[in-house]
Amino acid sequence: MATTEFAVVERPLGRMSGVDFRAFQETRPDHERWELIDGVPVMMTPPTLAHNLIATNLQFLLLSALRQHHPSLVAVQRPGLDINDPDYQPEPDVAVIDADFKQDDRIAAQAYLLAEIVSNSDQKPAGLDRQWIDEKRELYRGHKPCQAVLIISQDHMDVELDLRTETGWTVAVLQGPDAELSIPAFGLRCTVADLYEQTPLAHGTARRPRP
Repeated sequence: MATTEFAVVERPLGRMSGVDFRAFQETRPDHERWELIDGVPVMMTPPTLAHNLIATNLQFLLLSALRQHHPSLVAVQRPGLDINDPDYQPEPDVAVIDADFKQDDRIAAQAYLLAEIVSNSDQKPAGLDRQWIDEKRELYRGHKPCQAVLIISQDHMDVELDLRTETGWTVAVLQGPDAELSIPAFGLRCTVADLYEQTPLAHGTARRPRP
C-alpha cells in the first residue's frame, strides 16, 4: 500500500514550523488540503470519487456505532491533527475525536482512531526515505490517545488494522469482502465490503493493477 498523491504546487514559504503552518492554512480556501511533511507544506492532489465514498462509508459506520456505544465521541473527515511533532502536521481521512468541539474548530488535539485510504498509484514525497503513509502510521501510533489505526486500500478490498494493547500494537490484515472488521473499543463491527458500498469495487467493475 502507498500514501496520498501530491499536487505539483509552488511551496509557499519553504520550511515552516507547525505553528506557522497552521497560520498559513488559515489563509487558504477550505477546498485545499495541505499537510506538513518534514517541515515543508505540501498541497495534496484532490482524492478520487471512490476514495471519498470509502471515507464516507467508514464515517457513517463509525457514527452509527459511536451513537450507541460512545456518544461522547464522533467520527469526522479530514480534521487537522496536532501530534506534538513540529515537522509533521498530517490530516487523516477519517478520525474519531471528542464530540465537544467548537463550531469553528479545525484542529483536533487528540484522536482515538485514525484512518487513511491509500492507492497503488500514490507517490512518495521528495525528502522522505519511505512512503508518507508509513510516516503517518508511525506518527499515529505514537499519538498517545490513539487506540486504532486503519489503512484502507482504495484499489482492492484490503484493510490493515493496528490496535493498541497493554503490551504494544497488534496488526491484522483483512482481505476480501467477507472479512470481518471489529473494533470493540468503538463498538464497530462490519465486513470489509461495507467500507466499499456503492464504489466500483462493490459492483465488480474495478480491476486490480497489472503486476
